Amino acid sequence: MMIDKNKIAYHIRGILEALGDDPEREGLKDTPERVASMYAEVFEGMQYSNDEIADMFNKTFEEDVMIEEEHKDMVFMKDIEIFSHCEHHLALMYNMTVAIAYIPNKKIIGLSKIARIADMVGRRLQLQERIGQDIADVMSRITDSKDIAVIIKGEHACMTTRGIKKNNAKTLTTTLRGQFKTNPVLQNQLMLLYNA
Repeated sequence: MMIDKNKIAYHIRGILEALGDDPEREGLKDTPERVASMYAEVFEGMQYSNDEIADMFNKTFEEDVMIEEEHKDMVFMKDIEIFSHCEHHLALMYNMTVAIAYIPNKKIIGLSKIARIADMVGRRLQLQERIGQDIADVMSRITDSKDIAVIIKGEHACMTTRGIKKNNAKTLTTTLRGQFKTNPVLQNQLMLLYNA
């Protein structure tokens, strides 16, 4: 579904009025359109399903991977910076870092694509837990691997700037699939790499 910038601008104008301000004053005159353009950018991922994101970033290298079953090694990338917005308050989820690990199954994905997947999945109204699940889902679709791990750490404005106002609160979520869920040795290796 395409993002309707005209409808966003119309409703932002109404919000400004509901806040008691004048959308026609100099500082706010172009605000509805600016916000609509910003929303189209920061919520870009809402236009795409996980299947469409997988198709968008499906760049794998099969000919370079001659992996015997007993010699499969983990691919691990961390400190991928993303942001998102909480679906409950439309509040920013910020200072978010994502770590993604997978065990190749005859395919490896281009490294920049891993970061692009995390970024696009984050550009939705979200729960942090769902971001991890969606990243794992897209990674699995592209790589055909069942062995995927996603660790996300972030801060939520709905915790830090409103309500309870706990400025140092951080949320850590894990999505573990395949061997990352069942193999304690692999889990320990994952956490050692994550904390390194």
